[in-house]
Parts: sequence; structure tokens; C-alpha cells
Amino acid sequence: MNFASDNAGPMHPSVLQAIVDANTGYEMPYGNDTVMPRVRDMIRTTFEAPEAAVYLVATGTAANALALSTYTNSWDTIYAHSVSHVEEDECGAPNFYSNGAKLTLVEGDGAKMTPENLRRAITKTGATDVHAAQRGPVTLTQATEVGTLYSVEEIAQITNVAKDYGLKTHLDGARFANACAALGCTAAEMTWKAGIDMLSFGGTKNGCAGVEAVIFFDPEKAWEFELRRKRGAHLFSKHRFLAAQMEAYLRDNLWLELGAKANANCARLVKGLQDIEGAEIPDTPQANMVFAHLPRAAHRRAKEAGAQYYLFPLDVSLNGPDDELIRCRMVCDWNKTNAEIDQLVNLLCG
Repeated sequence: MNFASDNAGPMHPSVLQAIVDANTGYEMPYGNDTVMPRVRDMIRTTFEAPEAAVYLVATGTAANALALSTYTNSWDTIYAHSVSHVEEDECGAPNFYSNGAKLTLVEGDGAKMTPENLRRAITKTGATDVHAAQRGPVTLTQATEVGTLYSVEEIAQITNVAKDYGLKTHLDGARFANACAALGCTAAEMTWKAGIDMLSFGGTKNGCAGVEAVIFFDPEKAWEFELRRKRGAHLFSKHRFLAAQMEAYLRDNLWLELGAKANANCARLVKGLQDIEGAEIPDTPQANMVFAHLPRAAHRRAKEAGAQYYLFPLDVSLNGPDDELIRCRMVCDWNKTNAEIDQLVNLLCG
């Protein structure tokens, strides 16, 4: 009963087999393997973007930080929601890789910045003189850190504001597959057709061992990104094993199938959580992650039976009033079974 993270699950068998198959003979290193051209073509086809520049790294933090740094001067600020992944979970990596750029936090309900708040933040930036940080790119987390989604229309509204000021927009798509499956849109509709300039396309949380694609829909900064990736120590020598994962992930839209399966698993979990007396779910889950407030007694039963998921604050005690609500996060991946989900729900319900 591990619901701690979609990082905790196994690789999909076809991804694992692709790694095994790639482990034969010799391939040129550093992205010059024979698999990478196929991956590049597959991504360009998937995103309907024949000119896109495509690169692979092994972690989401590297994908986000390196992509953002490509369009960020050290004296700039990056606009992000206050509970975005780049703010809460990357230990200042975007600041580090951009040589000291800051983050300007933009608010909005459901962990989604609003166009009005973004415009307000931009107009206050660099509006005075040399003493102020200057305007940099905008980044959106999709799905958000609380399991909600920007609609395609909401993404377009954000990118339109950014474009009014000549700014680029980045999409942190660690859970891109979950979002795309939930919205029922194409990869192109959720990215460049909605005004997104660069994307971190996640695989690690959705059945891969460790691979993320960085996609620039306008290749003008491609060479600079290559230099930043190398200088930042994220150019893999045995790159073929990244490419092999991504090829298997893209083949026959496996990425989308796994995202939809994880979403369906979460929907089953949420339905069960709603039957717990006293339970509260502030933000309606739209993808594969749910934040809920559940009675301490329910958590105690689940934890004593071995269930794994996060409680907040992390050091909260399970000793105390049974009916006191404690916040938790539960995440489903593609590999969850109905039996595992129902076992957890039954424990929580008592």
C-alpha cells in the first residue's frame, strides 16, 4: 500500500525491456546514439512540431532548471506560483542554474496563477530602474502540486499575458501525461498551440526509470541549451539508455495510456475517501494525486497496517484526538491495483 509518490512505482515492462535491448554492442555516446533520432522524430510527431528542438535529461529538476535558465539572465526573475514545483521542491535549482535569478511568486486558487495576478506581478517588476530585478520567463506546473489542472484555455490566458511583455512561458510537465489524459486534449493543444514556448515532458513519474525530455518549440536557443546541459553535468555519456526509455514510452502512446490509468486509480481512491466520516478534500483532484484531511484515527489504522503516504506536517503525531483532521497526500501511479486501493480505503474507513 504505497501511495507516497508516483516515483515509488516500478518501470513499465516495455520500458525495462527497451533498456535491456539497448544494452547490446556499442553506441556512440552523448546523444549521438542511433535511438535518439527516432525519439526526436516521435516527439515532433506527437507534438505536431516538426521544427522542435528535443533533448533528454534524467531528472525533472534538471529539465526545469536548465530549460528556464536558457531564457533567464542572472538579473531576472522567474514568475511561478507559490506552491509550484520550482518553488517548493527544487532546492533553488532554477536560481542556481540561472546564476542567481530570483523567483517572483504569483498567487491563485488551486495552485494555479491567474492572468490578473501575473499581469500585476509583471508590471511591478523592473518598472523602476537598475536597482530592480528584471522580467524573465513564466513557469506553470501541470498537473499542479495539489493535483489540479490548468485548462487549455487557462494556459492560453497566461501565455497571452506573458507575450504582452515579450516573455517566454515554460510548462513543468512532470505529470504531463496525467494532465493530457484528464483534459482529453492533444499534446500540441496543451503546449505550443496554447502559447507554451518550452516544455519539460516527464517520464520518470509515469513508468520510466529516469528520463525527461526538454522541448523547445522554437529552436533558437537549442545550441545554448546544449552548452548549459553539458556545463551543468546533465549530458549523459551512455545516453542510449535515456533514449531507449523515451522511445518505449512514446511508442503506441504508452505515455498517455499510463497517465490515464494512474488517473483512473486516483479517481477510485478519491471515491473511497469521500465515504470516510469527517473527511475533507479541499481541492477536487483532477489527475493522479489527492490531498485530503482525514481523522487521526483513520491515519493510525492505515499506518499501523503498513500504508505509506505523506502526512502534513511531516512530524505530526498519530497520538491525540481520534477525530482531529490531519492533512495527507496520496498519489497513484499506473501500477496500482483495485485490490490495493480498496485495502487502503477499507483501513481508513475502519
